[in-house]
Amino acid sequence: MQSRKPYLFLIVILSLILSSCAGGGGAGGNGKTATFIFTQEFDTLNPLYTNMWFSAITNQIWNCWAWTFDDQNNPIPVLVKEMPSATNGGISPDGKVITLALRDDIVWSDGKKITSEDFKFTFDMTMDPKNAVATTFPYDKITSLETPDAKTVVMTFAEPYAPWVGTLWHGIIPAHILQPVYEKDGTLDNAEWNRKPTVGCGPFVFKEWESGSFTRFVTNTKYWLDKPKLGEIFIRFVPDDAAQIAALVNGEGDLGTFFANSDVPSLEQAGVQVYRVYSGYNEGVYFYLHPEKSHPALRDVRVRKAIVMAIDRFSFAKQVLLDLTKPAVTDWDNMPYVDPSLQPYPFDPEGAKKLLDEAGWIDSNSDGTRDKDGVELVLKYGTTTREVRKNIQAVAQEQLAAVGIKVDLYNYESDQYFAGYNEGGPAAHGDLDMFQYSATPQFPDPDVADWLCNNIPSDDNPAGSNWSALCDTELDALFQLQATQVDFAARQQTFFTITKYIYDQVYWFGLWQDPDLWGVNKRLTNVKISGATPFFNIAEWDLVK
Repeated sequence: MQSRKPYLFLIVILSLILSSCAGGGGAGGNGKTATFIFTQEFDTLNPLYTNMWFSAITNQIWNCWAWTFDDQNNPIPVLVKEMPSATNGGISPDGKVITLALRDDIVWSDGKKITSEDFKFTFDMTMDPKNAVATTFPYDKITSLETPDAKTVVMTFAEPYAPWVGTLWHGIIPAHILQPVYEKDGTLDNAEWNRKPTVGCGPFVFKEWESGSFTRFVTNTKYWLDKPKLGEIFIRFVPDDAAQIAALVNGEGDLGTFFANSDVPSLEQAGVQVYRVYSGYNEGVYFYLHPEKSHPALRDVRVRKAIVMAIDRFSFAKQVLLDLTKPAVTDWDNMPYVDPSLQPYPFDPEGAKKLLDEAGWIDSNSDGTRDKDGVELVLKYGTTTREVRKNIQAVAQEQLAAVGIKVDLYNYESDQYFAGYNEGGPAAHGDLDMFQYSATPQFPDPDVADWLCNNIPSDDNPAGSNWSALCDTELDALFQLQATQVDFAARQQTFFTITKYIYDQVYWFGLWQDPDLWGVNKRLTNVKISGATPFFNIAEWDLVK
C-alpha cells in the first residue's frame, strides 16, 4: 500500500482544497456530501480488472454484487430474491448446480433492466482470453453457465464448490453498454467504461474522476433498495497517512481507512470514532520455497522455525502497535477455521540457535554469519515502503543477526512490489527469500488459491499467485478437498488440519493480526462496516450538523 512520507506542505494544500469543497465538489440530489479520504487511488473501476482493495470497496458504492455481507458476515441478497439453498431448490442434491433467481425490479442506473444476460456477459468476458482480467478465479470452476430465462442463472460445477458464497459475482458489468465495445475492439481492456462507468447499479452512480485528485459518486435515483440519504460520495486522494489523519482530525474528511495503529490515539482524541473490523487480513512473512531455486537453508523446517523464534513479535505488537493487536498464528486468525490448539511460536533466541545448530548451519569462518557447505545464511527480505513494515524489518534484521542470520532488506513502492510475474514483481519472480504483506482469503470464506501447485507463477502461468513456489502435494490435496465440502463441520475440520500443517511446516509465519481500521467523523451517522463488504449499508448513512 502507500508509503507514509512527510509531505507537510501538501497537508496545507489539502486543507485548503477540502475547505473549498466542503459540502460539495458538486453535491448530489439532497445536498448532503460525505467526503472520504483515501491514501490510494483506484487502478480501474471495472471489477473484472482489479484485485486492488480500494477499487473493490469502492465498487460497492456504484456497482452491485449479487449479495453483500452485513457486519456479522451474513449474506444479504441484492440482485437475487434469496440466497440459493438446498431447501429452496437453489442448490441441487449433489451440490453441483447452483441456480440464482433474480429479482424482478433490478435495473441499471440508466433504467435498463438487469437480466441473466448481464451475468452471462460478465462470465464470458471474465473467461475470454482476449480480456486481460485480473483473474479468472473462481469463474474457471464453472463448467457451464445457462440462462433459461431473463431472471434465472444456472451454474454447473464439475464437483460441489463450497466457497461460492464468498467468491462469486463481486460486481457485474452491463452487457448493453459493453457488448458493442467488445464487438468493435475485440477486447474490453481499453473500454472507456473502465474508468468512467457512467452506468452502474449501486446506490450511487459514477459522476467524475479527476486522476490524482478526486472521484465523485451521486445518488442513483433508479436504485431498487433503500434510497440513499446522502446526495454524494466525494472521495479525495491524498499522498500519505499524515494527510489523511490531518483531514479527519480537522473535520475536513468524514471517513478514512488503512491508517496505522499509531494514529489511533490522535484520532480518538479528536473525537473521531475508530472501527476495528476483521476482514481476514493477517500481516505475515512468506518464504520462497522453490525446490531448486530457493535458498537451501529455507528448505529445512528447523531453519524456518528458528527464524520465527528469533523475532520478538510480541514486544513489537505491544510497543509499536500500541497493544491494539497481537501476533497472528495463522493466515485465518479471527475466522472459525483455525485449529484452536495453535499458539504463536515463542520468542526464544536460544532455542532458535539450537535449531540452527541441529540443521548444520554454524559459523565456520567466524564472520558472524552461519554457513553450511560453503553457502552463507544470508537472506533477502522484502516488503513495501510502508513505515510499520520497515520498522518490523529493522527489528527482524537486528534480532536475526543475533542468532547468526544475516538479512538484507529491500523495499518497494506498492505497485512494483505487488506486480505479477509478467510485470516483474519481485515476490512473484522469486527475487526475495522472505516477503511480507497482509493477505486475506476469500473472506468471509476461508478458501485461497495461493498454496496450490498449479498456481505457481511461470512463463506458462504468469497469473499464478503461489509466490512461495511451494508444491506440497499433501497440502494441495487438503485445499482441493475443502473446496468440495459443503458441510460446514467437515470443512472446518479439514481447515483445522490445513492450519496446523502450515503452522508445523512453518510455510508462513504471522507478525500481527491486521484488522481494517476505519476513522469516522461523528457527523456521519448510521454507519455499520462489514469486513467483507464495508459499504453494505451505505444507503443508510447520513450527515448531521
